[in-house]
Amino acid sequence: MGGFVRDQPAGPEDPCILVVEDEMLVAMMLEDMLRDIGYRVVMASRVKKGSEIAASAAIDCAILDVNVDGVTSYPVAKELRRRGIPFLFSTGYSAATLRADYRESPMLAKPYSLQSLKHAVETAMATTPSGL
Repeated sequence: MGGFVRDQPAGPEDPCILVVEDEMLVAMMLEDMLRDIGYRVVMASRVKKGSEIAASAAIDCAILDVNVDGVTSYPVAKELRRRGIPFLFSTGYSAATLRADYRESPMLAKPYSLQSLKHAVETAMATTPSGL
């Protein structure tokens, strides 16, 4: 983890990341990594809950597993686009497997390192979601 680890936990002024991930160990690792690099984290293990959070919570970015317990996370992505909140997909598959209207969305390839996660989130937050 090297130079990215912070000495203090993320505070209320830090950006908030929504994570939609159904694999508990992956979700816990991702949450720890995001907190280490200075983000607050809101978790959802199902698409329905992720959509509810995306529709109303004060979040700055989202990381969406493409397949969440057999359901695609496109409804969450649609809500994030509607609100103008940047997001990226996290998957072990290529961008070609994404639905056509999301193929230009940023992706974080699994497995990922702390450095690739940090870069992907910073890149997503520096751009406007495609399709707006």
